[in-house]
Amino acid sequence: MKRLLPFSLLILMVFSFHLSAQKPAIDKAYTKEIKKLSTEKQIQKAFETIEALEERSQSDLIMLTEIEAPPFKETKRAEKFKEMLKEAGADRVWIDAVGNVLALKRGTKGDRTVALDAHLDTVFPEGTDVKVKFKGDTMYAPGIGDDTRGLIVVLTTLRAMMEAEIQTEADLLFVGTVGEEGLGDLRGVRHIFEAGEVKIDSWIGIDGGAIGRVNNKGLGSKRYKAIFKGPGGHSWGAFGLANPHHAIGKAISYFTEEATKFTNAGSRTSFNVGRMGGGTSVNSIPFESWMEVDMRSVSPERLDEIDAIFKGTMNRALADYNKGVKKGDLLTLELVPIGFRPSGEVAATAALVQRAMAATEFFDEEPRLTRGSTNSNIPISLGIPAVTLGRGGAGGNAHSLDEWWMNVNGAEAIKLALLITVAEAGLDTSRTIKKR
Repeated sequence: MKRLLPFSLLILMVFSFHLSAQKPAIDKAYTKEIKKLSTEKQIQKAFETIEALEERSQSDLIMLTEIEAPPFKETKRAEKFKEMLKEAGADRVWIDAVGNVLALKRGTKGDRTVALDAHLDTVFPEGTDVKVKFKGDTMYAPGIGDDTRGLIVVLTTLRAMMEAEIQTEADLLFVGTVGEEGLGDLRGVRHIFEAGEVKIDSWIGIDGGAIGRVNNKGLGSKRYKAIFKGPGGHSWGAFGLANPHHAIGKAISYFTEEATKFTNAGSRTSFNVGRMGGGTSVNSIPFESWMEVDMRSVSPERLDEIDAIFKGTMNRALADYNKGVKKGDLLTLELVPIGFRPSGEVAATAALVQRAMAATEFFDEEPRLTRGSTNSNIPISLGIPAVTLGRGGAGGNAHSLDEWWMNVNGAEAIKLALLITVAEAGLDTSRTIKKR
């Protein structure tokens, strides 16, 4: 036993160190700040309002979910969300050049702007059945959790602030963004920061997941459509012409082999051939063959490296295939960028991250610092403090036709969003606002 004891203690010490390394440290100053803020009468009133609005929030969730918002066609939902934010009492509500809905609530100082965002779009094409169906307390509908529930968090936070007459020092911007999903390529949030119509100093996103998520790291990605083109012809009569399908098979083989070697070591990086197409019939040599490729990495440098591997193997495959072409024109290759999401991260010690973690603990949840691909990627890459929080409740099967969400303590996620937003914007206890 004497010989085993030191080894057992060593294992225990290593395990304890691992746990402490995984659990982010929260500065006691932020814990005290959040606790003090939670005792303010206006915040307590806001919490009570959120509870009182539960039935209305659920009704609004159903209504918004049943308004289609397919990629690049979010207009109808945007118009309705604009109307709801205006009715809630924001000082100014508008839709910008690309379709984002923005609602400004002015602060007493107005020297900073804190944004609270959820995205309007879903991944589902036009014509998808988005009628909400119930099985007991569970609601089923495409997009109900990702990210329609996020829109309800944003809307109810504004309603509660107005009802509780909360006045912040910084301006608040309540946002419904377009183009977060898929080939939308974060076009909504990208426009907000590029256009500079409102200078944003802190960004808080609501997107998927349970309460407790504090996403402070952006997962970068690059996406391409690779198109091999040739003359095309009859499979028998024109046999011998260059075949784009055969070339793309070689290209995938080359890329997979080199990319696998690269991703087997170093910081986490991934690659995927997600979609393919081309050809007209089984007895025709195709004139075109295409594929869509997604590459991701936690490291901007490694993302650039796998990007170079992709381009290099595509061009090598084209050259090697064309060497064997004996008849007709050679194949050509076009690499079309269809998406880029920058990497980056906000330090765990940053004030916004600390406030988010402290507020999460206040609600008796353990904060989890995570990495993901969300609207926050853009401000993070620009050096602007940003986090993405979970929309709360219970849910699953995102991006599928049987997506579901159930209101299990859903109000807590809204209270959490409100508390973090007010903490970041600064509560002005000397001023109140008049309810409209």
